[in-house]
Amino acid sequence: MKKCSFCHRSEQDVEILIDGIDGHICNNCVEIAYEIIQREDEVKSKSKTDNKSFLDKKLLKPKEIKVFLDEYLIGQDDAKKILSVAVYNHYKRLSQDKIKVKKDEVEIEKSNIILVGETGTGKTLFARTIAKMLKVPFAIVDATVLTEAGYVGEDVESLLVRLLQSANYDIELAEKGIVFIDEIDKIARKSDNPSITRDVAGEGVQQGLLKLLEGSVVNVPPQGGRKHPDQKYISINTKHILFICGGAFDGIERKIANRLNTKLVGYSAVKNSDQIDTKNLLQYIAPQDLKSFGLIPEIVGRLPILGFLNPLDKEILKKILYEPKNSIIKQYEYLFKMDKINLSFDANVYDFIVNKAMEFKLGARGLRSICEAIMLDAMFELPSKTKKVTDFTVTLEYAKEKVLKTNKSRLKAV
Repeated sequence: MKKCSFCHRSEQDVEILIDGIDGHICNNCVEIAYEIIQREDEVKSKSKTDNKSFLDKKLLKPKEIKVFLDEYLIGQDDAKKILSVAVYNHYKRLSQDKIKVKKDEVEIEKSNIILVGETGTGKTLFARTIAKMLKVPFAIVDATVLTEAGYVGEDVESLLVRLLQSANYDIELAEKGIVFIDEIDKIARKSDNPSITRDVAGEGVQQGLLKLLEGSVVNVPPQGGRKHPDQKYISINTKHILFICGGAFDGIERKIANRLNTKLVGYSAVKNSDQIDTKNLLQYIAPQDLKSFGLIPEIVGRLPILGFLNPLDKEILKKILYEPKNSIIKQYEYLFKMDKINLSFDANVYDFIVNKAMEFKLGARGLRSICEAIMLDAMFELPSKTKKVTDFTVTLEYAKEKVLKTNKSRLKAV
C-alpha cells in the first residue's frame, strides 16, 4: 500500500497522493511545505527591506556625520572629523561604482582607517556608531586570535565570516559593510628587522591582511573554522568593505618622542620644544611611528587615514557618564523605570565615580564597572521589596560604602 513518505498516511486517508521516483507526498504535506516556503520568503524579504542599501538613501555630509557622532561620543573632535570625512569619501566611492564610470574618469581609491588611542578612549564605540548610522553590516574582530594559515588559531579570512553572519549571509550587503579590527598593535613585528624565523601571530598575519585591506576576492568557509579541501566556500570581494583598525600601541609615545627629538636640534630647538605637548604625544603620531613600532610598511600604506584619540580627563569622563544619548546613567535610569522606580544621583556621586576611574586607570570602560559595584545591591533588592519603592537616590555616602565593599582587585582586572 502506498504511503506518504513524510507523514506516513495511506492513500485512503488523504485526498491526493503524488508519486515520486523513490517516494510519495500527500496534499496535506504539500500545503505545509508551501506555507513554510512562504514564511521563509517573508523573512528574507523583511531582512532585505530592513537592510535597505544606504546608497538608496541620502548620505549624510561630514558635518552631519559629526553631529550624529556627538550624540553618542563626548570630545575627540579631531578623531570625529577624520572619521566623518573618511566615511563620507568611502561611500561616495561606492556611489561612483554604482554609476557607470567612464574610462577617462578619476577612480577613487579605498581609504581604510587606523585609530590609535589608550584603552577606554572609545575606538570600538566610534566604529560601532558609524555602522549604526549607515545601517550596514558591522563586525568586530580581535587581531590577537589571528594566526598564519595552517597554525592553531583563526585564519585572517575568519573576520569576513563574522561580517557575513552580521549581514544574514547576504553577500551583496556584506561587501559594503564595515570591519573593525581591534588590538592591531598586538600583531606588530617583534623587532624592526625582518625575522628569518616564523612570526606566526605577527608579521605573518599582517601579510595575510594585506589582500583583504586593498581589495580582492576571498574564499570564505560559510560557517567559519579551518579550511579543508572538500569544503564549499563563499566568495567575497573586499574591494568595498571599509576596514577600521584600532590599537592602544602601548609605548609608541617613546617612538614619537625620539622622532621629535631628532628634529629639535640647533638654534630652533628651544623655540620648538615649547610648542610640544609632552603630556599628549599621540597627537603628533605619524605613519613612520607605526612602522618603527612593528607594523610592516605595506600595512601602513593600506591604512592611509591615521587618527588619534586623546586621553580622557576628569571633565570628559564626567560628561561621558550622563550626556551621551546612550550614557551609562541613562541606561540605569531606564532599567529602574521598567520596575516603576525613579532613580536619581547626587551631583557629587559623579565626581566620586570619575575619581575612582582615574585612580584605577580604566578609562571610559571602567565607569560601568564602578557603577555596577555601586548599583548591584539596589538592583538585587529593590524589585523584590514587599513595600513598593517608587524613588531611589544614590548619595555619596551610599556610593562610597558600596565601592569599599567591592573587591578592588577585581575592578582593576577589568
